[in-house]
Amino acid sequence: MDKIRQGSGISRRSVMKGAAAVAGTAALGRAGGALAQSKGKIVVGTWGGDYARLLNKNIEQPHLISQGWEVIQDQAGDPQRRSKMLAERRLPRGTSDVQGLSALNMYQMFEVGVTDEIDYSRLKNAKNLLPSMKYKYGIGHIYSGKVAVYNANLVKTPPTSYKDVFDPKHGSKLAIIDIQYQYTLVAAALAAGGGVTDMDGAKKLLLEVRKAGARIYPTNEAFAQGLAADEFEVGIMWKARTVQWQDKNINVKSVAPSEGTLAYTSGFVIPKNAPNKDGAYAYLDAMMEPSAQEAFAIDMGYNPTVTNANVPAERNERIGFTPEQIAKLVDMDYGFMTDHDVELKEWWDKEFKA
Repeated sequence: MDKIRQGSGISRRSVMKGAAAVAGTAALGRAGGALAQSKGKIVVGTWGGDYARLLNKNIEQPHLISQGWEVIQDQAGDPQRRSKMLAERRLPRGTSDVQGLSALNMYQMFEVGVTDEIDYSRLKNAKNLLPSMKYKYGIGHIYSGKVAVYNANLVKTPPTSYKDVFDPKHGSKLAIIDIQYQYTLVAAALAAGGGVTDMDGAKKLLLEVRKAGARIYPTNEAFAQGLAADEFEVGIMWKARTVQWQDKNINVKSVAPSEGTLAYTSGFVIPKNAPNKDGAYAYLDAMMEPSAQEAFAIDMGYNPTVTNANVPAERNERIGFTPEQIAKLVDMDYGFMTDHDVELKEWWDKEFKA
C-alpha cells in the first residue's frame, strides 16, 4: 500500500456541465414521510456514467438522503470541473461542496490553493481509513491499477506488458480512452522503456500507434461498448473496470504489466469556498461507511480504502493484486504532471488526436 501513497514527501510528489439533480432523489428521500426536516443540500461534482449512478445507489441514497440530506450531482469530466473550480476560487461561495477527482488531480487542486486541508477530527470513519488513502488534501474513495486488457474473443497471445499493448502492429485493433490522457501518457512512457516523466518517449510512441490506426474512444463506457462489439483487441484500463465488464458478460481479460502497474486512486476533495462544509464532511464520512465500500467493490470492482470493509474472498481475489504486483505498483510524479498538465493536454488534443 505504501506504493500508492502520495503527498508524503518530495520523492512521491505527488478544474460543470449544467447542474443536474439525480432523478428522483428528493422524492425517494421523502417517501413515506421518512424525513422530518432537510439537513441541507450537498452538491457533488462527479463524472457521469456508472460512477455517478453507483454514488447515488451506494452512498447518497442509503447514507445521506435517508438521513435528511438533499444531494445534487453536477456531472462533467474532470478537466471541465477543475476549470470551474479555478474560475470560482476568488468567489466567497463556490457552486460545489465536494469534488470527485483522481489522486493526481486532488494534488493539483490543493497545490494551486483551491481546496481545503481535510480535518480528520470531523470524520468518525477516518479511524478505519488506510494510511495510504489519508491525504492531507483529500480522501481516497477507491483504488485500482492500470492493467493491460485484451478481448478474449479475438486475442490468441495475450499481452504481458504496456510495451505489448502500445505496439504499432495492432493498428486499429488498439483502443485508447480520451479522458484518460494523463495515465495513457505515463503508461506509454513506461512502454517506451523510460520512467514516469519520459514524455518524449511517450509522445513518440503514441504518435506511432495513432499513425498506425489506433482508435480513440471518448469515455470508459464507449470503450466498453467497442470491446463488447469486438471493434478492437487490446488497450489499457483499470482492473476494476474489467471486473465490472466481466460481470456484464463481456469477454475481457486483464494482465498486470511487467513494467509495473500504474496505480490509480479516486477520491474526494472539499473546495475552500464550498457553501456547505458540514454537508461536505457528511459526504466524506458516508463514503467511508463499510457497507458503501463493500458495495463499490461488488458493483464496480474497486478495492476498498477502509480496513473494516468485508469483501467476499472470491471477489477480493478478482479485483485485487498479488503481493508481488503490489510491490511493483508505479506512482505518477504528481509534481511533474501538475507542472506540465496544460502542455500535455494541448499536445494530446492538437497533435495526438488530430
